[in-house]
Amino acid sequence: MCVYCASSTGTDPVLAETAVALGHLLADQGLELVYGGGSVGLMGLVADAVLERGGEVTGIIPLVLMPTEVAHRGVTRLLDVDSMHSRKAKMIELSDAFIALPGGFGTLEELAEVLTWAQLGIHAKPIGLLNVGGFYDGLLAFFDRAIADGVLKPTNRELLLDRSDPLDLLDALRRYHPSYEPKWVDLDRRA
Repeated sequence: MCVYCASSTGTDPVLAETAVALGHLLADQGLELVYGGGSVGLMGLVADAVLERGGEVTGIIPLVLMPTEVAHRGVTRLLDVDSMHSRKAKMIELSDAFIALPGGFGTLEELAEVLTWAQLGIHAKPIGLLNVGGFYDGLLAFFDRAIADGVLKPTNRELLLDRSDPLDLLDALRRYHPSYEPKWVDLDRRA
């Protein structure tokens, strides 16, 4: 399970509590964690929670971020890569499913890329958004607007499963059945 999330804990303690709860669930269900390799923030909390329960953790971190993201030296495997692009590609390659916890630009970028790859049919792996305390309500409203304005197909919106509870999200990811539909809304209207 790949988890994208913040390298800070944020100001709402529920974010940290949820990261720990998710980590415990992953380990308890025998799911290996693949993540960005940091020891700080929500990244560090979810990794520590998996390790605390005896689970496996693979961290993937670009060499340039080793000092700034404080690489987690206690994970099962820590892979260093040459770039952010390589990091994302390796995370996708090693993972069977994806979850985005709250985060900032980096989390959003990782989520957008894995969604885009699913939309293009490059992979058919389940993708989930853990909408803790309504953190992602604005993003979900953006997707609704994109559908209403005809720039996102409802079937492609369904590529992203969103739940507020970690166990509910893991269950939804397990039940996911991929369906691919070309992303283009209306091929006849192309210029």
